[in-house]
Amino acid sequence: MVRLGVIVFGVGAVATLITVAPLFLGLHPLPSAAYFVCMLMGVGFALSAAGLLRSITAQRRAADPASRSSRT
Repeated sequence: MVRLGVIVFGVGAVATLITVAPLFLGLHPLPSAAYFVCMLMGVGFALSAAGLLRSITAQRRAADPASRSSRT
């Protein structure tokens, strides 16, 4: 899930560069749909954060029985 988030974030970052470039170069701005693709940066970040939290909870669950057996 983290890898998917990184890929989606990367697509959004490239789209942002492509969308903002005409504004700096004095060209006509791209249509609104291009700006919506830029929102993939936020979606990718959220996916990565959710995947990271899932990984943390899975590792804690896996480590919890091991810590209990080492105490006794």
